[in-house]
Amino acid sequence: MKKILLLSDTHSFIDAQILKFVKQVDEVWHVGDIGDLNVTDTIKKLKPLRAVYGNIDDKDARAEFPLDNKFELENVTVWMTHIGGYPNKYYKRIKDEIQLNPPKIFISGHSHILKVQFDKKLNLLHLNPGAAGKHGFHKIRTMLRFSLDSGEIKNLEIIELGSRG
Repeated sequence: MKKILLLSDTHSFIDAQILKFVKQVDEVWHVGDIGDLNVTDTIKKLKPLRAVYGNIDDKDARAEFPLDNKFELENVTVWMTHIGGYPNKYYKRIKDEIQLNPPKIFISGHSHILKVQFDKKLNLLHLNPGAAGKHGFHKIRTMLRFSLDSGEIKNLEIIELGSRG
């Protein structure tokens, strides 16, 4: 079993509140718009990190992290990308491939809107952790935490970090 912390859209911001949750899991997944690589470097000092770059990320983030991160962990297939859309409205770059070979979990960020939605057509769970940073229109900073265990997604929790202000 692996405990996962999922966050996105930090926009160069990391604080003790985020790091408290980082310390409680086995792995951290960052779904782009990292901003300053100090964010991911700080996380990597504490826990293994999987990440993708987002539309605001510079050449250094793009050199370190891929556009898409596809992997399997605990018999669960995962596809992470920053701009991916959501069930019935997948981004055009994603649409054909996700229909041909859907993962068990499809994760995107970008919107700053926390969303957990099951895609019945493709039999996958779509996750968007919202935004953990302070830049953007979101009112509450959010992340997701869950466990992967032998092909199952368990104990999915929304973490609210308070106002972005």
